[in-house]
Amino acid sequence: MTIEIMVMYAVVGLIAGVLAGLLGVGGGIVIVPMLVFCFVRQGVQPEVMMHLALGTSLASIMFTSISSCLAHHRRGAVLWDIVRRITPGILIGTFLGTFVASRLSTGFLRVFFCVFLYVIATQMLLNKKPKPSRELPGAGGMFGAGSVIGVVSALVGIGGGSLSVPFMIWSNVPAHRAVGTSAAIGFPIAVAGALGYVVNNLHTAGLPAWSLGGVYLPALLFIVCGSVLTAPFGARLAHALPVDKLKRIFAVFLYIVATRMVWGMLF
Repeated sequence: MTIEIMVMYAVVGLIAGVLAGLLGVGGGIVIVPMLVFCFVRQGVQPEVMMHLALGTSLASIMFTSISSCLAHHRRGAVLWDIVRRITPGILIGTFLGTFVASRLSTGFLRVFFCVFLYVIATQMLLNKKPKPSRELPGAGGMFGAGSVIGVVSALVGIGGGSLSVPFMIWSNVPAHRAVGTSAAIGFPIAVAGALGYVVNNLHTAGLPAWSLGGVYLPALLFIVCGSVLTAPFGARLAHALPVDKLKRIFAVFLYIVATRMVWGMLF
Protein backbone atom coordinates (compact mmCIF):
# COMPACT_ATOMS: atom_id res chain seq x y z
CA MET A 1 0.00 0.00 0.00
CA THR A 2 1.53 3.32 -1.11
CA ILE A 3 1.66 6.62 0.78
CA GLU A 4 -0.80 8.03 -1.77
CA ILE A 5 -3.38 5.35 -0.93
CA MET A 6 -2.91 5.86 2.82
CA VAL A 7 -3.49 9.62 2.43
CA MET A 8 -6.60 8.93 0.35
CA TYR A 9 -7.99 6.66 3.06
CA ALA A 10 -7.40 9.38 5.67
CA VAL A 11 -9.11 12.02 3.48
CA VAL A 12 -12.07 9.70 2.96
CA GLY A 13 -12.29 9.41 6.74
CA LEU A 14 -12.26 13.18 7.22
CA ILE A 15 -15.09 13.63 4.70
CA ALA A 16 -17.06 10.70 6.10
CA GLY A 17 -16.88 12.16 9.59
CA VAL A 18 -18.40 15.47 8.48
CA LEU A 19 -21.18 13.65 6.62
CA ALA A 20 -21.89 11.41 9.60
CA GLY A 21 -22.36 14.39 11.89
CA LEU A 22 -24.16 16.55 9.35
CA LEU A 23 -26.56 14.04 7.82
CA GLY A 24 -26.57 11.06 10.16
CA VAL A 25 -25.53 8.73 7.34
CA GLY A 26 -22.38 7.23 8.84
CA GLY A 27 -20.32 8.26 5.82
CA GLY A 28 -20.85 4.99 3.93
CA ILE A 29 -22.13 6.76 0.85
CA VAL A 30 -18.69 8.30 0.30
CA ILE A 31 -16.58 5.52 1.85
CA VAL A 32 -17.85 2.73 -0.42
CA PRO A 33 -17.17 4.36 -3.82
CA MET A 34 -13.83 5.75 -2.66
CA LEU A 35 -12.77 2.36 -1.33
CA VAL A 36 -13.63 0.82 -4.70
CA PHE A 37 -11.49 3.48 -6.39
CA CYS A 38 -8.57 2.77 -4.03
CA PHE A 39 -8.92 -1.00 -4.37
CA VAL A 40 -8.71 -0.71 -8.16
CA ARG A 41 -5.44 1.20 -7.79
CA GLN A 42 -4.14 -1.43 -5.36
CA GLY A 43 -4.96 -4.28 -7.73
CA VAL A 44 -7.56 -5.97 -5.51
CA GLN A 45 -9.36 -8.75 -7.38
CA PRO A 46 -12.66 -7.52 -8.90
CA GLU A 47 -14.56 -10.54 -7.58
CA VAL A 48 -14.05 -9.46 -3.95
CA MET A 49 -13.73 -5.70 -4.38
CA MET A 50 -17.29 -4.63 -3.64
CA HIS A 51 -17.75 -7.03 -0.74
CA LEU A 52 -14.52 -5.76 0.83
CA ALA A 53 -15.63 -2.14 0.36
CA LEU A 54 -19.02 -2.80 1.98
CA GLY A 55 -17.57 -4.67 4.96
CA THR A 56 -14.83 -2.10 5.57
CA SER A 57 -17.32 0.75 5.31
CA LEU A 58 -19.59 -0.80 7.93
CA ALA A 59 -16.65 -1.50 10.23
CA SER A 60 -15.58 2.15 10.07
CA ILE A 61 -19.11 3.32 10.84
CA MET A 62 -18.87 1.60 14.24
CA PHE A 63 -16.40 4.30 15.27
CA THR A 64 -17.85 7.21 13.28
CA SER A 65 -21.35 6.66 14.64
CA ILE A 66 -20.13 6.77 18.24
CA SER A 67 -18.37 10.10 17.71
CA SER A 68 -21.33 11.56 15.82
CA CYS A 69 -23.90 10.18 18.26
CA LEU A 70 -22.15 11.67 21.29
CA ALA A 71 -21.99 15.07 19.61
CA HIS A 72 -25.74 14.98 18.85
CA HIS A 73 -26.57 13.60 22.31
CA ARG A 74 -24.91 16.59 23.96
CA ARG A 75 -27.36 18.77 22.04
CA GLY A 76 -30.35 16.66 23.07
CA ALA A 77 -31.00 15.52 19.50
CA VAL A 78 -30.98 11.72 20.01
CA LEU A 79 -34.38 10.15 20.69
CA TRP A 80 -33.26 7.05 22.58
CA ASP A 81 -36.74 5.54 22.73
CA ILE A 82 -36.74 5.28 18.93
CA VAL A 83 -33.27 3.74 18.98
CA ARG A 84 -34.41 1.14 21.52
CA ARG A 85 -37.54 0.22 19.56
CA ILE A 86 -35.91 -0.09 16.14
CA THR A 87 -32.66 -1.86 17.13
CA PRO A 88 -33.96 -5.49 17.26
CA GLY A 89 -35.12 -5.32 13.65
CA ILE A 90 -31.92 -3.51 12.68
CA LEU A 91 -29.68 -6.26 14.09
CA ILE A 92 -31.56 -9.13 12.44
CA GLY A 93 -32.02 -7.36 9.11
CA THR A 94 -28.41 -6.23 8.84
CA PHE A 95 -26.90 -9.64 9.61
CA LEU A 96 -29.30 -11.26 7.13
CA GLY A 97 -28.31 -8.66 4.54
CA THR A 98 -24.62 -9.55 4.84
CA PHE A 99 -25.48 -13.21 4.24
CA VAL A 100 -27.35 -12.26 1.05
CA ALA A 101 -24.60 -9.87 -0.10
CA SER A 102 -21.91 -12.53 0.24
CA ARG A 103 -23.75 -14.53 -2.42
CA LEU A 104 -24.21 -11.68 -4.89
CA SER A 105 -21.71 -10.58 -7.53
CA THR A 106 -19.69 -7.36 -7.30
CA GLY A 107 -21.39 -6.06 -10.47
CA PHE A 108 -24.87 -6.55 -9.06
CA LEU A 109 -23.95 -4.88 -5.77
CA ARG A 110 -22.52 -1.84 -7.58
CA VAL A 111 -25.64 -1.42 -9.72
CA PHE A 112 -27.88 -1.85 -6.67
CA PHE A 113 -25.86 0.76 -4.79
CA CYS A 114 -26.23 3.34 -7.58
CA VAL A 115 -29.96 2.77 -8.05
CA PHE A 116 -30.45 3.05 -4.30
CA LEU A 117 -28.69 6.42 -4.16
CA TYR A 118 -30.71 7.86 -7.06
CA VAL A 119 -34.01 6.76 -5.48
CA ILE A 120 -33.17 8.22 -2.07
CA ALA A 121 -31.89 11.49 -3.57
CA THR A 122 -35.09 11.94 -5.61
CA GLN A 123 -37.21 11.23 -2.55
CA MET A 124 -35.39 13.92 -0.57
CA LEU A 125 -35.61 16.53 -3.37
CA LEU A 126 -39.34 15.97 -3.83
CA ASN A 127 -39.69 16.86 -0.13
CA LYS A 128 -43.21 15.52 0.28
CA LYS A 129 -44.72 16.63 3.57
CA PRO A 130 -46.22 14.00 5.92
CA LYS A 131 -49.71 14.37 7.24
CA PRO A 132 -49.77 16.28 10.56
CA SER A 133 -51.33 13.23 12.23
CA ARG A 134 -48.68 10.74 11.03
CA GLU A 135 -46.71 9.10 13.83
CA LEU A 136 -44.10 6.38 14.23
CA PRO A 137 -45.63 2.87 13.99
CA GLY A 138 -46.06 0.44 16.87
CA ALA A 139 -43.70 -2.34 17.92
CA GLY A 140 -44.37 -4.54 14.88
CA GLY A 141 -44.03 -1.66 12.46
CA MET A 142 -40.78 -0.50 14.04
CA PHE A 143 -39.37 -4.04 13.88
CA GLY A 144 -40.33 -4.27 10.20
CA ALA A 145 -38.87 -0.85 9.40
CA GLY A 146 -35.68 -1.75 11.25
CA SER A 147 -35.37 -5.03 9.36
CA VAL A 148 -35.74 -3.34 5.97
CA ILE A 149 -33.28 -0.58 6.91
CA GLY A 150 -30.84 -3.23 8.14
CA VAL A 151 -31.01 -5.42 5.02
CA VAL A 152 -30.57 -2.50 2.62
CA SER A 153 -27.79 -0.96 4.74
CA ALA A 154 -25.87 -4.24 4.62
CA LEU A 155 -26.26 -4.46 0.83
CA VAL A 156 -24.92 -0.93 0.28
CA GLY A 157 -22.50 -0.61 3.22
CA ILE A 158 -24.03 2.42 4.91
CA GLY A 159 -25.10 3.39 8.41
CA GLY A 160 -28.78 3.48 7.46
CA GLY A 161 -29.29 7.25 7.56
CA SER A 162 -30.39 7.34 3.92
CA LEU A 163 -33.45 5.34 4.99
CA SER A 164 -33.89 6.06 8.70
CA VAL A 165 -33.78 9.86 8.33
CA PRO A 166 -36.58 10.01 5.68
CA PHE A 167 -38.54 7.38 7.64
CA MET A 168 -38.45 9.47 10.82
CA ILE A 169 -39.12 12.77 9.03
CA TRP A 170 -42.10 11.13 7.31
CA SER A 171 -43.34 10.22 10.79
CA ASN A 172 -43.11 13.88 11.88
CA VAL A 173 -39.86 13.59 13.82
CA PRO A 174 -38.07 16.98 13.50
CA ALA A 175 -35.23 16.82 10.94
CA HIS A 176 -32.41 17.66 13.33
CA ARG A 177 -33.57 15.02 15.80
CA ALA A 178 -34.00 12.52 12.96
CA VAL A 179 -30.37 13.09 11.97
CA GLY A 180 -29.16 12.77 15.56
CA THR A 181 -31.19 9.62 16.18
CA SER A 182 -29.99 8.14 12.90
CA ALA A 183 -26.40 8.60 14.05
CA ALA A 184 -27.20 6.41 17.07
CA ILE A 185 -29.00 3.82 14.92
CA GLY A 186 -25.87 3.59 12.78
CA PHE A 187 -23.98 1.81 15.56
CA PRO A 188 -26.03 -1.43 15.74
CA ILE A 189 -26.16 -1.46 11.93
CA ALA A 190 -22.38 -1.18 11.77
CA VAL A 191 -21.73 -3.83 14.44
CA ALA A 192 -24.07 -6.42 12.91
CA GLY A 193 -22.94 -5.56 9.38
CA ALA A 194 -19.22 -5.69 10.05
CA LEU A 195 -19.57 -8.95 11.99
CA GLY A 196 -21.64 -10.43 9.17
CA TYR A 197 -19.11 -9.50 6.49
CA VAL A 198 -16.27 -10.95 8.58
CA VAL A 199 -18.08 -14.24 9.23
CA ASN A 200 -19.43 -14.67 5.69
CA ASN A 201 -16.09 -13.93 3.99
CA LEU A 202 -13.53 -15.61 6.28
CA HIS A 203 -12.77 -18.31 3.72
CA THR A 204 -13.24 -16.23 0.56
CA ALA A 205 -10.39 -16.65 -1.91
CA GLY A 206 -8.53 -13.66 -3.36
CA LEU A 207 -8.72 -11.28 -0.40
CA PRO A 208 -5.66 -9.01 0.01
CA ALA A 209 -3.25 -9.37 2.91
CA TRP A 210 -4.39 -7.85 6.23
CA SER A 211 -8.04 -8.60 5.51
CA LEU A 212 -10.24 -9.98 8.27
CA GLY A 213 -12.97 -11.63 6.24
CA GLY A 214 -14.70 -8.81 4.38
CA VAL A 215 -12.93 -6.02 6.30
CA TYR A 216 -9.65 -4.53 5.03
CA LEU A 217 -7.86 -3.50 8.22
CA PRO A 218 -5.34 -0.91 6.87
CA ALA A 219 -8.14 1.09 5.21
CA LEU A 220 -10.24 0.80 8.36
CA LEU A 221 -7.44 2.25 10.50
CA PHE A 222 -6.86 5.37 8.38
CA ILE A 223 -10.56 6.03 7.76
CA VAL A 224 -11.39 5.81 11.46
CA CYS A 225 -8.53 8.15 12.41
CA GLY A 226 -9.93 10.80 10.07
CA SER A 227 -13.64 10.35 10.67
CA VAL A 228 -13.68 10.54 14.47
CA LEU A 229 -11.95 13.93 14.27
CA THR A 230 -14.52 15.58 12.00
CA ALA A 231 -17.83 13.99 13.08
CA PRO A 232 -18.37 16.53 15.94
CA PHE A 233 -17.86 19.37 13.43
CA GLY A 234 -20.54 17.88 11.18
CA ALA A 235 -22.90 17.65 14.14
CA ARG A 236 -22.42 21.37 14.86
CA LEU A 237 -23.25 22.14 11.22
CA ALA A 238 -26.42 20.02 11.45
CA HIS A 239 -27.73 22.21 14.27
CA ALA A 240 -26.75 25.44 12.55
CA LEU A 241 -28.25 24.84 9.09
CA PRO A 242 -31.99 25.08 8.27
CA VAL A 243 -33.99 21.91 7.61
CA ASP A 244 -34.56 22.48 3.88
CA LYS A 245 -30.88 23.15 3.26
CA LEU A 246 -30.00 19.92 5.04
CA LYS A 247 -32.30 17.99 2.72
CA ARG A 248 -30.89 19.65 -0.41
CA ILE A 249 -27.31 18.97 0.66
CA PHE A 250 -28.20 15.35 1.32
CA ALA A 251 -29.95 14.87 -2.04
CA VAL A 252 -27.36 16.64 -4.20
CA PHE A 253 -24.52 14.73 -2.63
CA LEU A 254 -26.25 11.40 -3.26
CA TYR A 255 -26.74 12.31 -6.94
CA ILE A 256 -23.05 13.19 -7.28
CA VAL A 257 -21.86 9.95 -5.70
CA ALA A 258 -24.22 7.77 -7.75
CA THR A 259 -23.29 9.49 -11.02
CA ARG A 260 -19.60 9.09 -10.26
CA MET A 261 -20.04 5.35 -9.74
CA VAL A 262 -22.12 4.93 -12.91
CA TRP A 263 -19.43 6.79 -14.87
CA GLY A 264 -16.81 4.45 -13.46
CA MET A 265 -18.78 1.35 -14.45
CA LEU A 266 -19.41 2.57 -18.00
CA PHE A 267 -16.01 4.08 -18.77
